[in-house]
Amino acid sequence: MIAFVQGPVAALSAGTAVVEVGGVGLALQCTPTTLAALRLGEPARLATSLVVREDSLTLYGFVDEDERATFELLQSASGVGPRLAQAMLGVHSPDALRLAVANGDEKALMTVPGIGKRGAQKLLLEYKDKLGAPHGIVPAQKPLAAGPAPWSEQLQAALVGLGYAPREAEDAVAAVTPEAESQSVPDVGALLKAALRTLNRTR
Repeated sequence: MIAFVQGPVAALSAGTAVVEVGGVGLALQCTPTTLAALRLGEPARLATSLVVREDSLTLYGFVDEDERATFELLQSASGVGPRLAQAMLGVHSPDALRLAVANGDEKALMTVPGIGKRGAQKLLLEYKDKLGAPHGIVPAQKPLAAGPAPWSEQLQAALVGLGYAPREAEDAVAAVTPEAESQSVPDVGALLKAALRTLNRTR
């Protein structure tokens, strides 16, 4: 079990960060919010979860132990694999997920790509006694530091990483451009949530 990796960030792409550890580049699958907090060439420490399949070994990276533990717990529900668990954490923080489950908020789960109304209802039942209560106050939005790429490229990569088609991602970026241009320093986290709302309205 690889509990965490630590080292300089060697590369960033849609859904993946490469961290150099002892001269070896480890590729980690990360949520858009995790990727947006990383910077090329700067040191990073990510909690990790190794998913073993017959034909692959995939390492997932997280900002902290709580996110990693939630990722693993989410997969205890039937039909939820690592990709869907990661998508859920890409849209909601662990505490936001706990709050949604505690309140029976199916609409919150339906904002995750790949989860419809029936799926959300089923997951609420399965997670009811597993996720527990929120650990703290759930922020309305999680501000993210700007990464090495322009905000539009970060947002495009984040949406594609969540499973949207490149054209859908481009349209969503265009829709939130006025909001981004009104900010002195674009808040990628807030723009991601705004873009997701735009995409959910058009589906």
